[in-house]
Amino acid sequence: MVRTANWIGDAVMTLPALMAVRETYPEAHIAVVANPLVAQLLENHPGCDEIIVYNKRGEHSGIFGMLRFAFALRRRKFDCAILFQYAIEAGVMTFLAGIPRRLGFTTDGRRFLLTHPVPFGETEKTIHQTDAFLRIVNHYDIIAADKVQALALLEEERIWAKEQLPEGPVVVVNPGAAYGSAKRWYPERFAAVADFLVSEYGMIPVLIGGPGEVEVGNDIAAIMQSPVLNFVGKTSVRQMMALIDSASLMVTNDSGPMHVAAALKVPIVAVFGPTNHTTTSPFTENYRIVRHDGGCSPCMLRECPTDHRCMDSVTVDDVIEAAKSLLLEIA
Repeated sequence: MVRTANWIGDAVMTLPALMAVRETYPEAHIAVVANPLVAQLLENHPGCDEIIVYNKRGEHSGIFGMLRFAFALRRRKFDCAILFQYAIEAGVMTFLAGIPRRLGFTTDGRRFLLTHPVPFGETEKTIHQTDAFLRIVNHYDIIAADKVQALALLEEERIWAKEQLPEGPVVVVNPGAAYGSAKRWYPERFAAVADFLVSEYGMIPVLIGGPGEVEVGNDIAAIMQSPVLNFVGKTSVRQMMALIDSASLMVTNDSGPMHVAAALKVPIVAVFGPTNHTTTSPFTENYRIVRHDGGCSPCMLRECPTDHRCMDSVTVDDVIEAAKSLLLEIA
């Protein structure tokens, strides 16, 4: 049993480690425990045979919901649990499930719940998250030949995306970030960049995002001078993945969809502010990060307590220049 991460971006970054489990134990039945959104992300993935949905906001809410879930796992008689989630809850769950081997980082005070602990020190805090997840399994000789993030899309999902879009190069604009408002660049600046890409490169702008980002999507659509296809709050995770897969370029904040684009090999221009670009940058070759230190980043805060200088200092021209440089490189 693999307990994956709760955020879409983090779950994408676990994929090389998940494939290491698959390659090391090719005959094993691998079941991934995931929340409903991450469960969609991992549908049809070759690294797992089964996805078990753990819905903390639904039938598994509260302590009794978690206990019911843990005892349901106990009936499955898993012989090993690998914990990519860092929280103590994952340790408690797998301990109560009676899983005899429990691998994971010694984070959140859960060392006593693990039979196969992995130390979490300064190195793990500073390396790329993808490499940190790999350290969990590599520590016990679970190793893959290649370090690759990959997501599985069905042909019918690609066809669906093609049916939604006119012919031509697509720029996907992702203005949201589920972690918090501090990670979000400004709607009017996203709109200006998208308008430039339409006028200079003939790109078709497509807005994506979750239900909580509908307002910012509407703001961008209203500001833009060019027609835009606004899918914010209107797609499933799988449909969002298909739209991203159809793109020639993504312009985005540091976010889950950014990591989806990296896994799908879509070129990325990413605006970073309060988060650490060295640990959560796109795990791909074709990308540009646009950031200014501001003296206080990365602070890792969900909301800026001061003047949002790290984001305010990133200009429209900065992002346009990054996009031009990247497009020239991949041409």
